[in-house]
Amino acid sequence: MTDMTEGASTGPDTEKTLPESSARKGTRRGGGDPATRGRTTIADGVVEKIAALAARDVVGVHAMGSGASRTFGAVRDRVPGSKSVTRGIKAEVGEVQTALDLEIVVDYGVPIADVARDVRENVIAAVERMTGLEVVEVNIAVSDVKLPDEEDEEPESRLQ
Repeated sequence: MTDMTEGASTGPDTEKTLPESSARKGTRRGGGDPATRGRTTIADGVVEKIAALAARDVVGVHAMGSGASRTFGAVRDRVPGSKSVTRGIKAEVGEVQTALDLEIVVDYGVPIADVARDVRENVIAAVERMTGLEVVEVNIAVSDVKLPDEEDEEPESRLQ
C-alpha cells in the first residue's frame, strides 16, 4: 500500500496526519473544484415532474393534459404504483437548456392569458431553481375549460 499523504508517519502505533500547513489551508487532493469532477445529467422525466407540480400550483389550472389523456390517465392512476404526474407535459432536455410543452385545462371564469402567464412564470422558476438548466421556452396549450357544473372525466369503475 502506498502512502500518498505528505509528511505522514506510518509506524505501527501512529496515525496518518497531514502536515499542519496543508491542514490549515484546506488543501484538497485531486486539485480543482469538486463541482467540476464529473457530469450530472437530468432526465426528461425529472424536468417534466417538476414542471407538472409547478403548473398545478397555479390558481385556475384545473387539470393537465387533453381529455383523452386525462381519461386514460385516470384508468392508469387506479393501478397501484402507476400514477402519472407528468400527464400533459413534454420536456426536451439538453446539457444546459430545456424547453417545455404543457397542455392544461383551466377553470371557467379565470382569465386564460393570466393563468398561462402565471403557469409559465411558476414553471420556469421551479425548473431553473431545482435543475440549474436554462428554460428557453414554455409553450402552453389550453385544451379545455372546466365548467362549474361539469363532472370530472373519470371512467366508471367496474368494481363495486
